[in-house]
Parts: sequence; structure tokens; C-alpha cells
Amino acid sequence: MKLRSFLKLSLAVAALAAVGVGHAQAQLPPGYKPEYKMSLVVGTAFPWGKGGEIWANLVKERTQGRINIKLYPGVALVQGDQTREFTAIRQGVIDLAIGSTINWSPQIKELNLFSLPFLMPDYKAIDALTHGEVGKQIFATVDKAGALPLAWGENGFREITNSKKPIKAPEDLKGMKIRVVGSPLFLDTFTALGANPTQMSWADAQPALASGAVDGQENPLSIFTAAKLQTVGQKYVTMWGYVADPLIFVVNKDVWASWTPADQAIVRQAAIDAGKEEVAIARKGLDEPGKPLLKEIAALGVTVTELTPAEREAFVKATRPVFDKWKAQIGPGLVDAAEKAIAARK
Repeated sequence: MKLRSFLKLSLAVAALAAVGVGHAQAQLPPGYKPEYKMSLVVGTAFPWGKGGEIWANLVKERTQGRINIKLYPGVALVQGDQTREFTAIRQGVIDLAIGSTINWSPQIKELNLFSLPFLMPDYKAIDALTHGEVGKQIFATVDKAGALPLAWGENGFREITNSKKPIKAPEDLKGMKIRVVGSPLFLDTFTALGANPTQMSWADAQPALASGAVDGQENPLSIFTAAKLQTVGQKYVTMWGYVADPLIFVVNKDVWASWTPADQAIVRQAAIDAGKEEVAIARKGLDEPGKPLLKEIAALGVTVTELTPAEREAFVKATRPVFDKWKAQIGPGLVDAAEKAIAARK
């Protein structure tokens, strides 16, 4: 008797659970998925990944759970190949992403604008581009290429680090093996400086630095600190700010079209809000007086070199032929518009 009662109770509980699941699913508007996939290159220990987490949380909260986003760091949805990410977004393998202008430049040549050596001298220059007419042009280009851009984020100025010596002049880079991303523009820039650029994914870069297979790398300092690159031999940092890497919050167009206009507005505003917060996190310790982050890095036993204007100018001159070559490929009109916006920023 007891067994029969227990079985009846179990069946009743299971039936109620099934009704509950059906009820939860019924709350989703037609065409909505139970879960959406967001691609990121790095995890939430980094400002970039933190931006993805903030965006996902804001969307879930503001849509009352109608849109539930799962993060896939390490570009896991494209087997770690960050240069394939944009194609996967367009194809629907990825639903949402916060992507690097560098990583998407093989598919969208205009994104190479931000990788032109020494185009942007400071944070105000980045803002003049991303929040002005140039940024609108870039968004229109991304849209035309097949994904819907919603907001800007930032990976930051890319500084150079190495295991050998302080870098103060182009000659110091001669023969150095420097890990770079899969961009022909980066290969041209470091070749012009006399280095030996070595293309590899971020997943492969850290073991290569640890083993000494490569001597150095270039990345924002937020990546340096979160990845603890001083523990893999990167004892020298040079602040040269040769390029900056804006991030773009995007959604697959079919996914976007499946949402109600009200939810589209929520996702867009959440991206803008998350982008602002992510940029603040990425710049923390670097845009305040005294740049406290540099002191923190020096305290780890790292030699931090800040170039004088004359020293920086030597790098500018050495890479100018690369700038001019790529200006023609990116589009002279877009580059001219960027230079004018930067000149007018003050």
C-alpha cells in the first residue's frame, strides 16, 4: 500500500513538473530560442569578457528571461580560430558576439582602419572615431557585411612586451619573434620594424611565450594583467600605443528579426549600456593621472618604458610606408575622414 501511494505521488510530481516546464516554454514568444550563444575571445577575467557578461545579464533581467544568453569564451564556437568568428555570425553558428575589429578585418577590410600604425594618439582619438561619423560608416559597413552592429566596446591600446630587453627604438625589435594576430597589416607593420612577426591564436600564444618559442607579444595591458604575462617571461613593457582595438557588439540578423520590436530595443540599449561600462573597465588605471596600473605592473618586477615624443616619432616614421600602403586598401576617403576627426577632437 505504501509503495502504491509512493508511486502515485511520484507520478503526480512528475506530471506537475512537466506542466511547469511546458508553462515556462509557453512564456517564450513564437520563434524564440530557449538559449542564445554569445562568442567571445576571452573570459570574464578580462574587460572584454566582462562586457559580455554584463550584456547577457542586462538582457536577461530586462526581458524577464525571455532572452537567455550563454557565453562561449575562447571562440569555442569556431574551434578557437578568432578570424573565422564573423563568418560564423553571418552563417548563424553564433547568435551574438562582442568582436575585435582586428579579428573581423579579414572579412571587412574597412576595420583595418583601427590597426593603421600610430593613427590614434590617445583615448579622445578613439572616441572621436567610434562616436562620430566614422563610427557610423563602420557600422553601416558591418551591417552590409551581414551582422547587425549595436554598440562599441574597447579592448584598448596595444602595447608591446617581451622577454629580452626594453624596446625604445625600432632597432630594438630587430630579429625579435613577436606573436601577432592573423592580420596581414600586423605582419607588414612588424616586418617594417625589423621584427619577425609570428601569427598564432591567443590560445597558442601563452604556451609559446612560456617556452620561449616567441619573444614577445602586443596586447592591451588589461590582457597582460589578467593573463599574468609576467609569469611567462614578459618582463619588459613598452607603452607605445601603436594601435587600439575597438570592440563591436553584434547580433545575427535572423536572430534579431525573430525578436519583437520591444525586445530588440531592450537588447540594443543593453549593448550600449554594457559597452560604456566595458570601456570604463578597459581604461581603468590608464586614463587617470599618474596611470596607477603602470605602477602595479612595475611592482610585479616588470620594466615599464614610456616613450618620449621623439622616440615615438621614430616608430611612426618607420611604419609610415605601411600606413600609406594600407590607406589605399582600406579606402582613402575613410582614412582621411578619420584623420580629420582626430585632428578636431580637442
